[in-house]
Amino acid sequence: MKLLPTVILLLLVLLAFDDVEARGTPRAHRSNHQWSSMFVFGDDFVDNGNVPNIVGEKTSRQWSYPYGSYRNSNWSGAPVPTGRFSNYRMQSDFIARMLGLTEAPPAYELTSDQSCDASGMTFAFGGAGVFKVTSTAKKVPTLAAQVQAFKRLVNDNVISTRQLHHSVALIAISGNDYMSGSEANNGFYSSFNDLDIYMGNVATEILDNVAQLQMLGVRKVLVNNLHPIGCMPSQTSSNNYTTCDLLGNYGASVHNKYLNQMIGERDNVHVLDLYSAFTDIVNHAPGEGSDRSKDFKRKLTPCCESSYEGGYCGERSSSGKHLYDLCENPDKSFYWDETHPTHAGWEAVMEALEQPLMEFLDQDYVP
Repeated sequence: MKLLPTVILLLLVLLAFDDVEARGTPRAHRSNHQWSSMFVFGDDFVDNGNVPNIVGEKTSRQWSYPYGSYRNSNWSGAPVPTGRFSNYRMQSDFIARMLGLTEAPPAYELTSDQSCDASGMTFAFGGAGVFKVTSTAKKVPTLAAQVQAFKRLVNDNVISTRQLHHSVALIAISGNDYMSGSEANNGFYSSFNDLDIYMGNVATEILDNVAQLQMLGVRKVLVNNLHPIGCMPSQTSSNNYTTCDLLGNYGASVHNKYLNQMIGERDNVHVLDLYSAFTDIVNHAPGEGSDRSKDFKRKLTPCCESSYEGGYCGERSSSGKHLYDLCENPDKSFYWDETHPTHAGWEAVMEALEQPLMEFLDQDYVP
């Protein structure tokens, strides 16, 4: 997906005018509280199988090789695609490990009606935003629609009050509202005021859904801020994967400013600073950055990329020929494809965020 140039340019100007242990997991630290259940909402950063295996007449790429193709010296198992947009695990899996779970809870679409796993449920859907994102291939539920599906299960007592009292929710909104196909593209944002309203509406919608989850009984809520979207390979490809797009990153910082203003001090809510964690790995100043940054030889280049313009990772010809190139060692690449981190990339990000996250989870619940 490409960022919407007009929106991003306006974001930059707005900024100028505004004052304003299992394999591959973080350390085996578990919260002192019994947060035994997790509910996940958002987009492809945390979708573990809600996008259908088959869309139209084609297999969705995250359900086929090389997705799920994790390799290292300690594991030689066959690749098992699981519907995750990565070569193995992703953000919600690492957070689940911190809670003492084995992996992210099961996908809503893959769960039998009138049931919910003791570990919780994942409602996130690849390509989703807080507003509708157009797609010719599939109907993508918004964040609010995902929360409504959760609410129905609560009202039907499929999810019990006891489970809610031991629950943590994660909301991952990763930029689809600012991509082509979003309502930003379909609207006419010809003034700073129009853009300001749109940005405020995105943050307000996230806030409203946080409040809805809390009213339904979820005890702790985690909310991602927006990662530096200008560093995604989809944005760095135009300069041969050498530098991040400054306009895209400025746009992300504006989004994050609104998010912090609205929910930064809300009780029982913690903003996960993906922007800083990503930046310290892939876009830091010389001599700075995190220690894990040194682990990645390919920071702005995808491990898996199409062999022709306009294609995608995992694509095959009608005869079965691979139409993509795959790097030799995904553990040395931060990005897996044009948008999503590798297993190793997510591991590094979540190690950076682990301490403040665990401190938040260990704080007493504020009634």
